[in-house]
Amino acid sequence: MKKITKWIVLMVCLGLILGAYQMLHSSKKESAVTNNSEIKQDKLTTRDKQLAYLKEHEQEIIDFVKSQNDKIESVQIDWDETQWDEASNGTPQGGGKIIDIYGKFNKIENSGWHIMVEIHDNMIDLDTMSLINYLSIEGKEFE
Repeated sequence: MKKITKWIVLMVCLGLILGAYQMLHSSKKESAVTNNSEIKQDKLTTRDKQLAYLKEHEQEIIDFVKSQNDKIESVQIDWDETQWDEASNGTPQGGGKIIDIYGKFNKIENSGWHIMVEIHDNMIDLDTMSLINYLSIEGKEFE
């Protein structure tokens, strides 16, 4: 009888330990899901802030694009095409975070330009603004 009682007590203890472990593990999962959701929301807020910053400095972007060719009289920025990305430099860690900004010039429908701006510590560095490829009309270089 004592053997059976010992086995029952052992099984109950084992059940309690496993139950406690499972409860602890599931609460960690819920916490991780909450944290991921908060991080995504924070990233959206960061992107919104960065886009607002770019819009505040729209004239600097326009002046930069105009400086690429004397024939450019007006610049139109397509804010809906703005993209956030990781710069690729051939190394596993990558080249850092960037923002790609696109638009047209001289109100020509098939014209295009693409500039890249680096992000350092979630701050946009407009001093790193650079033209990617070339100014184009219908895919051909604008001279």
